[in-house]
Amino acid sequence: MDFGKFFSKEKTFRPKKKFQQGTMRYELHKKAEASLNSGLDLKSCVSLPAEEDFNDWMAVHVVDFFNRINLIYGTICDYCTDESCPIMSGGPKYEYMWCDGNKYKKPTKLPANKYIANLMDWIETIINDESVFPVSQGKQAPKSFCDSANSINLTIGLLQWFYRMYNNVYVCSLQEAHINTCYKHYYYFIVEFKLVDRKELEPLKDLTERICH
Repeated sequence: MDFGKFFSKEKTFRPKKKFQQGTMRYELHKKAEASLNSGLDLKSCVSLPAEEDFNDWMAVHVVDFFNRINLIYGTICDYCTDESCPIMSGGPKYEYMWCDGNKYKKPTKLPANKYIANLMDWIETIINDESVFPVSQGKQAPKSFCDSANSINLTIGLLQWFYRMYNNVYVCSLQEAHINTCYKHYYYFIVEFKLVDRKELEPLKDLTERICH
């Protein structure tokens, strides 16, 4: 499957986060990327490879998922406007409000495009923080990566936000096979390592059961 033809470079929403060639993170990234494009069973591809570090496997996937959802959203950002998407919705039963403790100190209703713009700015800041997601030669994930990610809601928080973005993509009725494949890869990963509460996955439950089981 050629993702390059579907994800046009002109549609990039944010600069792509890259791992430095020659690093172990880069090799793990290439391994994960090859799995996505190989046509293999994605459910088995998310399992931690033998003798690989879980922290690195986690960090690589978070960055890769960010890059993919970034590109996916680039395909709908032109027509997801204040008028067409007045709220950040996960369907008729779900609505998400934005709160960052800074500009928006209380949960605030925003059009989906503004919600996602704020969200992507926040995620990009974390992804580009090499003390959390190092990509350079000789740098490794902090030993406390998983513990600190849990305590300050980094990794699990990021993965949960990615789910909300997929939710919005599907609300916009964008169900291309390529997007379904990216979603399946993401879904199998969070389920494999129990990273997102099942209650958070309710909005796309029917679609998930249809394409992931």
